[in-house]
Formats: sequence, C-alpha cells, structure tokens
Amino acid sequence: MGYRFADLIDACHQEWSAYIEHDFVSQLGRGTLDEDSFRHYLKQDYLFLIQFSRAYALAAYKSHSLEELRNAFEGLKIILDTEMQLHLDYCAQWDIPRHELESLPEARATLAYTRYVLDAGARGDLLDLRVALAPCMVGYADIARWLNEQETTLRGAANPYTAWIEMYLSEEFQQAAASERQWLDAQLESLSSARFERLVTLFRDATRLEIDFWQMGLDLAE
Repeated sequence: MGYRFADLIDACHQEWSAYIEHDFVSQLGRGTLDEDSFRHYLKQDYLFLIQFSRAYALAAYKSHSLEELRNAFEGLKIILDTEMQLHLDYCAQWDIPRHELESLPEARATLAYTRYVLDAGARGDLLDLRVALAPCMVGYADIARWLNEQETTLRGAANPYTAWIEMYLSEEFQQAAASERQWLDAQLESLSSARFERLVTLFRDATRLEIDFWQMGLDLAE
C-alpha cells in the first residue's frame, strides 16, 4: 500500500497540531485576537498572495501534462482574479487601503516561507512545490473546520473574525483543498520510502514556517 497525504500529517503530527491550533487561531476563534495583530497578518497575507501567485506560475512551468498545466493556470487565475480581490475588499473593511498594501515591506516570516516554497519548487519538481504549498492550501481548510468544531469558537456578529472563518469554511475553498489532497494522494501512492522521507522534511519545514507566520501576527513582528 502506498503513501497518502494523511501520512505526511502523521509524520509531522506535532508541527501540524501546533499550526492548526496556534494561539493566533484560537484567539481568532474566540474573538479575543488583538485587532492590530489581525491587521498586521492581513497586510502580510496580501504580500504572501503575490508570492503564492508566482508559485502557481512556477507550477505551470514544472507541469508535464496538459491537465497539470490547466490546474496551475486555474490556480493562478483564481488567486489573481478572485482571491486577491476578496482580500483587498476584506482589507478595506479593516481600514487598510490598497495603496498602503502596495508599499509594505515583507516581514521576515513572510520572506522566509514564500522564498522557501519558491526555492523548493525551483530545485525540485511539481510534487515538491505542491507539498511545500500544502500547509497553506490544505491547512487553512483544516483550520476552518477545526475552529468550527470548537465549543469556544464565537460565531456571528459578536466575533469580528467570523467572516474570515466563513471564507475558509466556504464550499468553494473546502472543495479546492479536497481536490489538492486528492492530487497529492495520487502522487504519493507510488513513491519510494526514501522519496517520501524527503517530502516529509519539506512538509515539516513548510509547516514550521506557517507557524512562524501566525506568530508574526501575534508579535506584530517586522
């Protein structure tokens, strides 16, 4: 029997749990997260989306089939035409104007994670790249579901972060994450143990960098 994406999570259980259940996430669910921390996260997440777009462009270059090429194109198109605009609209609701976003410097945590992903893709193949991206794509879907299951999660107008939770709980995002898991399952199924262990290292490092991204928001770190 081959490997599956769940095996990557099992191999990095400690890091994955620390990421999914980070204090930033827990406070966001309870509605107690400091608003300055959330704004700082939103600003840096805009810069992250730009680099995320570059990663999908790299995925297109790394593709070996028409199906993979179309998948990369659709991912890039969704980010640039849909997700980016939603993010800009959401930032506007939090009094963060577009001109401020466009003049922001990248925080060290943003630089570390995004460049790690791009370097993984440049050095490796399409699977390396998508494994490095998985903590973001698949992880945010898992985080939204985890928050939805917690009794401590405050819902509705009483929680200023309800819209964020609902965005990642949406059927569209959850389906996109599920499709990514299915693709990864298919690719991992026939791997050797040595190749899988290299991907475990990649996945663990990317997850640790996502943890640092949450911590950056909490600490207001530059």
